[in-house]
Amino acid sequence: MMLVLAVVVLAVGTLAFRLAGPTLRARVEISPRIETLMMVSVAVLFAALVATSSLVENQAFAGYARPAGVLVGGVLAWRKAPFVAVVLAAAGTAAVLRLLGVP
Repeated sequence: MMLVLAVVVLAVGTLAFRLAGPTLRARVEISPRIETLMMVSVAVLFAALVATSSLVENQAFAGYARPAGVLVGGVLAWRKAPFVAVVLAAAGTAAVLRLLGVP
């Protein structure tokens, strides 16, 4: 019963967050400088997430295969390749390197 209540509370909270954005967007005016700062912050946070998840595993270096796959995926995404191609190329690169014995 407690688990169901927690799920319901989380679902209502998530829905409230999702509805707050469009509702408050019309009422709150954000300066262009803050919008620019927020866009840069998103890019920095995303880059940090990619770096930590691709370079570190169990508090140690994850090896060269995973960063190489992320690099291939990043280049293809930057070149605006289809998402499926980006994922398959990144995973394939890491898999081939691991098959060749690259950690």
